[in-house]
Amino acid sequence: MLNPPQHTSVLIVGAGPSGLMMAAQLLRYGIQPVVIDSKQGPTNQSKALAVQARSLEIYRQMGVVDRLLDEGKKAKGLAYYKEGEHLAELDLDQIGDQQTLYPYILLYPQSKNERLLLDFLTQAACPVYWQTSLVSLRQLGAKSEASLQIDDQTYQITCDYVIGADGAHSMVRKQMGMHFSGDTYKHKFFLADVKLRSVIDDQLISLYIDRRGFAGFFPLPETDSFRILASLPDELENEESPTLDTVLPALKSISKKDLQIEKVNWFTIYKLHHRMATQFNDGNCFLAGDAAHIHSPVGGQGMNTGLQDAYNLAWKLAAVINGQILPNILNSYAEERMPVAKQLLNTTDRVFNVVTSRTWFGNILKKYVVPRVLKFGWEKESTRNFFFKRASQIGISYRESKLSLSLGRPTEIKAGDRLPYLEIFDEKKKTKTDLHSWCAKPGFTLLTFGHVQESFLFTIAKWLTQDYNGAINFFHLPYSPANQKVFDVLQIPEGTRKAVIVRPDMHIGYLNDLIDISMMNNYLRNVVGFKTP
Repeated sequence: MLNPPQHTSVLIVGAGPSGLMMAAQLLRYGIQPVVIDSKQGPTNQSKALAVQARSLEIYRQMGVVDRLLDEGKKAKGLAYYKEGEHLAELDLDQIGDQQTLYPYILLYPQSKNERLLLDFLTQAACPVYWQTSLVSLRQLGAKSEASLQIDDQTYQITCDYVIGADGAHSMVRKQMGMHFSGDTYKHKFFLADVKLRSVIDDQLISLYIDRRGFAGFFPLPETDSFRILASLPDELENEESPTLDTVLPALKSISKKDLQIEKVNWFTIYKLHHRMATQFNDGNCFLAGDAAHIHSPVGGQGMNTGLQDAYNLAWKLAAVINGQILPNILNSYAEERMPVAKQLLNTTDRVFNVVTSRTWFGNILKKYVVPRVLKFGWEKESTRNFFFKRASQIGISYRESKLSLSLGRPTEIKAGDRLPYLEIFDEKKKTKTDLHSWCAKPGFTLLTFGHVQESFLFTIAKWLTQDYNGAINFFHLPYSPANQKVFDVLQIPEGTRKAVIVRPDMHIGYLNDLIDISMMNNYLRNVVGFKTP
């Protein structure tokens, strides 16, 4: 087994999706972190299941999305049953059409996400130190010192930054004395990964509800295979070690289906929590994923939020380590991600409480109100768009962030928003592409739109090269009838221009009707904190 080095720029504690994504993103910027995990190896349990559009966009930027699409399964819809009666069905196929290249929910288990990210690390010769535990952590001014336990050996390692991606029982969070406030849901639940004889449609997410509790069947990529999440029957709450066989009668009763289980890959009993750390960083130590926030599994948000945490923090950390941007930018991580986690916690908590409620009022809601709201609401395009933007996480915005600056005429799209996915015709190369592809390289990207003289474009390119030494990519899109939709969506009237500076995480940092070098320079130096050459 490899011994860890004595010093590293970034120590990542936890090799789940958040920790591995953090490492993968840092590697894109040339930073080799040290990744440790107390487990023996990557999980073989499916755990989180949904990969949302925003996460697929990240995987595309990394160049690995095709593997997910090949191995995953699109959820075609959601079926809602109350006491065995089919009350509503929502079509999820292409629900986010025109909003993203991935207008659906992809069912691709956490175990597969981890293996994909591990392969990315392996190609970059970045090992994970398995069976390696964090014993203690202390801050020494600008650095931290960690004690690591490998078998019966203890190692000391110093690091410039520590990322706690070590789950709900985070040792990093405990060592730093950060509070994890929240609560535990009253009832116990069980999870199972099974193969069934086909009595349930394996293209649909099926939700069954009755007075005794609920059961959700979530399709796995394999034929007739499901993740089952269900409330543990009351009579088994105090049972020492219930099995799938002991819960099966209740599962059949709730679903009103003759469930024949052919294979069990995983079964566990657990309690669900909704908690959030009172701070996401202390000095040079940061929390991400379940170490920072845990919530109910409603909407398949947990793993995706952890991936987004890592995606948000990694580019900022890399820019500081590489000496491009002042360390103050790291404060924006908590400022941007804590409101997202808080809102998510509140939303999933409210929905989950309705789903799991066993009161007479809750049962009336679930039988009469919920299906009608789902049915009639779903017929409206605005409702479907609202749902998709929330669930897919493409609607997350950092408009209130100190890094967001909107100048010029008010427009619907503002600084802080995710850059819209828009297909374009590249007039220079005479090929079709899209704005996200233009922003796929590591670093910031300056996009200019409209009629701009060639000599001025050359001046902009020269300025970026001399003052920012390749840290900012540059593309220009002149007006043409082929790109009318792009100009319409970005609200660029005929004969006008626009400058957009896109952050490395595909969120808009700067918007202006003027293409003015001094104003853009002011944003990059004084708002983002780029160092003066």
